[in-house]
Amino acid sequence: MSSPYTGTQQPSPAPHQLPAAQQNHSLAFRVMRLSRPSLRPDPAALLRFDPRDVFLPEDALTSPDPSAAADFLQGLLHPPDSGAATTVPGDFTFRDRFLLHDTADALAPPGLLVLPQAFGAIYLGETFCSYISINNSSGLEAREVIIKAEIQTERQRILLLDTSKSPVESIRSGGRYDFIVEHDVKELGAHTLVCTALYNDGDAERKYLPQFFKFTVSNPLSVRTKDTTYLEACIENHTKSNLYMDQVDFEPAQQWSATILEADEYPSVVKSTIRDLCKQPILIRAAGGIYNYLYQLRPSSDEPGQIKTEGSSILGKFQITWRTNLGEPGRLQTQNIHSTPTPSKDVDLRAVKIPPVIFLERPFMVNLCLTNQTEKTVGPFEVFLAPSVSGEQKTVLVNGLQKLVSCCTCMFLNLYDDRLT
Repeated sequence: MSSPYTGTQQPSPAPHQLPAAQQNHSLAFRVMRLSRPSLRPDPAALLRFDPRDVFLPEDALTSPDPSAAADFLQGLLHPPDSGAATTVPGDFTFRDRFLLHDTADALAPPGLLVLPQAFGAIYLGETFCSYISINNSSGLEAREVIIKAEIQTERQRILLLDTSKSPVESIRSGGRYDFIVEHDVKELGAHTLVCTALYNDGDAERKYLPQFFKFTVSNPLSVRTKDTTYLEACIENHTKSNLYMDQVDFEPAQQWSATILEADEYPSVVKSTIRDLCKQPILIRAAGGIYNYLYQLRPSSDEPGQIKTEGSSILGKFQITWRTNLGEPGRLQTQNIHSTPTPSKDVDLRAVKIPPVIFLERPFMVNLCLTNQTEKTVGPFEVFLAPSVSGEQKTVLVNGLQKLVSCCTCMFLNLYDDRLT
């Protein structure tokens, strides 16, 4: 490849396909995956560089009195107010160079950029980029070459390249024709890259060459959710590289509104600019790193009793975008997240207002709200207090008005407590 920042990896052809040379074809496809290099740390980069290796000649280190050179650099590099020296004067060994005594010591030469040596893994949401070369390894010239490249999945076939309208005029003996295709991976499972060529060989015979290259697309993230009121999303990194999360948005369903719950170190409105600038990037480490998001879900309708859960309901879905170590983007949209089925009561009774202090043998008022959560009229109702312990005498008596409840009724009950509990 002409670009030094591009790695090439060649997958194996499908088992049921024979190499092009054994099929008496003049042409053959070579498929290489384009990927970014990886950064391999160099252990030598951790060595601490000594300024004496740069400023002093070799004879200064081997002179009978090396302390003179050490004293010179001591005054040059370490002023009196900068602290004591970290090494013994006259000690020119490497025993102390692995220690970082200053923040500038970390600015050592980085590691090496290494091209991948295997085809690697392809994850959902990434862009599969392939460098395809069709070579003429025979002694004959191939003419009027029509090339097609497509991706086949279990659901669909996506055409990536088609030169039917403008065929390649000729590929001479020993020559080749190169092109690059890209595909946004949106499905899991097995994928097949199908490369075909229709051409005329030296005998003026029209030949058809198909070649298949298979690869599997894996899921880069797993999203686990919990409660229905507070939705906790646990995002786990299944890849072999760190993922820097650009965007993690939860798109609630129509009947829900979502609010993300997160710690804010700059809650003041005045410091909103500082909050945006000082926001730390979210990093999910490779091979099992986890990051949790918490959302509070509320019904978007303010009318009570309008939303009733019947079986599983759709809460929404996640839109996730990320980048790898060298900025390669990825995007993933989850399926709809369903809530756990919860039974709905026909009638809901809750206490709205209770006196903070209750005096013995004196009546007190309690404000209750009785809500009809069905679509039909029900009632009348009888409100009573049950004892906390079976067989125990009731201490609070109710003398309230029984009413017909159709939607939502607030009532006041006159209660009487005749003894301490």
